[in-house]
Amino acid sequence: MASQDQIILAPTMAPYMNLDQGKNVQVMYVWIDGTGEGMRCKTRTVDFEPKLPSELPVWHYDGSSCGHADGGDSDVYLKPVAIFRDPFRGDPNKLVLCDTEYYDGRVTHTNKRRRCVDVMEKAKDHHPWFGIEQEYVLLDHSKPLCWPKHGFPGPQGPYYCSVGSGNVFGRPIIEAHYRACLFANIKIAGTNAEVMPSQWEYQIGPCEGIEIGDHLWMSRFILYRVAEEFGVSVTLDPKPVAGNWNGSGAHCNYSTQAMREDGGLKHMYDAIEKLSKRHKEHIRLYDPNGGKDNARRLTGKHETSSIDNFFAGVAHRGASIRIPRPCSVAGKGYLEDRRPSSNCDPYDVSYAIVRTTIIDDGWAD
Repeated sequence: MASQDQIILAPTMAPYMNLDQGKNVQVMYVWIDGTGEGMRCKTRTVDFEPKLPSELPVWHYDGSSCGHADGGDSDVYLKPVAIFRDPFRGDPNKLVLCDTEYYDGRVTHTNKRRRCVDVMEKAKDHHPWFGIEQEYVLLDHSKPLCWPKHGFPGPQGPYYCSVGSGNVFGRPIIEAHYRACLFANIKIAGTNAEVMPSQWEYQIGPCEGIEIGDHLWMSRFILYRVAEEFGVSVTLDPKPVAGNWNGSGAHCNYSTQAMREDGGLKHMYDAIEKLSKRHKEHIRLYDPNGGKDNARRLTGKHETSSIDNFFAGVAHRGASIRIPRPCSVAGKGYLEDRRPSSNCDPYDVSYAIVRTTIIDDGWAD
């Protein structure tokens, strides 16, 4: 699973990580690169323990090496926006998620957070809550972890929420990620093995407003770092293996205060009606390539709806929007938008849902 260098390196790190760092604090600045999917990071030392992102200085990086600028004017600014405990270096060290912007205040093309903040501010009286189910696949080089070198594992069926060495692969990575997120104070709600072998899911939420994007992005960063230490890779590709295998999504559970209260089912159906009229706009925002990635996943098969059609249903896993059976019975709760791809930008997803269901201004992206 891991290379010889990684096997040797991991245990030798312990004595160095236990050295006294005095009054110094290591702060790792984390940002989204020019692909809209990749993440970058670098660390600086400060002489105090920051409690708020606003206490940290604005920094910069080489945008020409991250897809955000050319070499003739390459400095792009890092503006701290969300702060977390660092599960790799331990307290008092921090991870900080950053906005990326140019010297004149313009945001980079992959900084979707700024406009999401604006929409969430307008909708704050409705108290929009989100929970995102992040699916992903563990890779050993270019193939799913523990798959046969030649051929395929047995067909799907025994792997979902499974137990046992013949059915589940990579559980130590999942457990390490789960605990690391809890340490970082990320709102991780749970995890489970998924339908395809070596495919997993964890859930972030419930989060209100902009928090869903901040927590999901940082949870992804922590997942990449944990997998790095195990010598494996993570793919968020929505269809990493062609053929009769499930793809990966990021189903988004959503509710407003009115939906969560008695009589909320009516408000859920009102939201679904609005979502039905903006299907194409949402599809364009539900993966980083304008719907091209999701076209491989949303085929109407393997527990997905068709990318070309919109429909809603109760307890229907082939629907665009699913109302869970317990919510239908209770007459209140939340709806699940099953269209977002696993590599979606959660800022775009939450922006689109709130813009359509609450702002309702006939927008087109």
